[in-house]
This record gives sequence, structure tokens and C-alpha cells, in this order.
Amino acid sequence: MTTHSLYFQASGPANAPTIVFLHGGGGESWMWNPVIQHLPDYHCLAADLPEHGQSRGIAPFSMRLAAEKVADLIRTHAHGGKAIVVGLSEGAQVTVQLLATAPELVDKAIVSSALLRPMPGMSWASSPSLIAWTYCMSIPPFLNNDWWIRLNMKYATGIPGEYYTEFKKSFQATTEAQFVNLMLANQTYRLPKGLEQATAPTLVLAGKKEYAAMKQSVRDLVLALPNAKGGLINLGKKFSMANEHNWALSTPELFAQTVRAWIEGKPLPSEINEL
Repeated sequence: MTTHSLYFQASGPANAPTIVFLHGGGGESWMWNPVIQHLPDYHCLAADLPEHGQSRGIAPFSMRLAAEKVADLIRTHAHGGKAIVVGLSEGAQVTVQLLATAPELVDKAIVSSALLRPMPGMSWASSPSLIAWTYCMSIPPFLNNDWWIRLNMKYATGIPGEYYTEFKKSFQATTEAQFVNLMLANQTYRLPKGLEQATAPTLVLAGKKEYAAMKQSVRDLVLALPNAKGGLINLGKKFSMANEHNWALSTPELFAQTVRAWIEGKPLPSEINEL
């Protein structure tokens, strides 16, 4: 299904509050299916962001463009023209941008692992030519190498093995232009102006094992928003940093429990430690 431009999947009752789910960089709307199945009483919209999946033709990716398209989606398809917005990683950055540019559309928000600070050792990611070189070295030579794709899936993204078919399809569809645009947008994004107007209750999270820059981004965003709460996701010793970053797939039931608790004003699960 498309609206103006963005492809999205819809589920849930026609009269229930709307939750809009925004995936991470390189992902697609499919990544939210395990979470959405635990929220059958909500109207759920999972979108393919610009230059991803079936929204691939909307390009080049930028946080502003993505937020504009998500705003169109909410205005057109969310019940009452407002939504609870849940973003992960690059989708969390898009959520931050939406809070800055169209706060009136957001009823509540969850921002999980939105990078808003420079990452040590990633200065090369502000150079399109160096990002393009990285793409040429790390993706085209391995497009049909199942061993490499599985390794990347496990250690770089923290996505469980049962989603290999979907991950491989997304990996193989990655173009140089998409890779450059996504990396550049992700690594250069900083706190936008206008967040002081965003009064929606916002839960800002990052994994306990994630890099210091990601956890400091949580603190920065909590300070910038009028009505925000920060927390760290603690999945325990058996989960990696990548698992905590991509916890919508590594622990979808817990993710759904957190979404429900935040929406319904109930205590957050014990795995969410207040910052």
C-alpha cells in the first residue's frame, strides 16, 4: 500500500489508536512484524522509509525528507490525524526530526538509539567518496556469500538467524547511492531546532552496552525535549551490543511490552533502567 509515496503495512482495529513504526537504516517494514503481533489491539502502520524496500524510488534519503513523508502518512492514515511514533536507530533519528518539524502529529513517541553525536573513529563517514569506497569493499563482493551475510547479520546488526531470508533480500538490494545517503545522514545528524515545541511524552532509550556517544545522545535529547524520560535497555550478559541496539528483533515481546507500557502509562519492564 502506498500513500503519496511511502509504502506501508497496516494492521489492527479500525477504531484503535495508531502506532507508526519506523525501521533502522538498511531495514524495511518487515522488521516490525514480530513486535506488531504482540500489539493486536492497536492500529499499526509499519512504513518503508525513503530509499528502502518498496519506497526505494523516493530518494535521496535525508532525515528531513523521511520526516516529511512520515508526516504525510500520519495525516492521511492515522486515526484522528495523530499517532504514537516508534523509531529504532535511523528510524529513531527520523522520529526526532518529526518531533522538531511536525510535533502536532505526535501523540507519544519512543526513540530508541538515535545517534545525535559524532562517533569516535567515524569521521570518514562524512565523506561521500570514502563511504562509497567502503560500500565497494564490503557489499558487492559478498552479495551471494551466505557465510558473510550471516556473519554481518549476527555481529554487525544483531538480527537473529530466523530472519535471514528477509535480511539477505534487503542486503542484496543495497545500492551504492543508498548506502552513501544513509551513512551520511546517520553519521552527520545532530539535534535539530524546534524540539522545544514537542510536548508529546517521549521515551528515549539506548542499549546499556552501546557506545558512549549513543548513550550521551539519550541525555542530550531528554534535556532538549519538554516532556521526556530516558532509559537504558539491559538485556543481560547473553545479549551483545548489537542485540541491544536491534532489540525489536532480538526481544520483540519485550519491545512490545515497553511500547504498551509507555502508551498506557504503566510501569516500564524491569529491563529498562531509568537513566
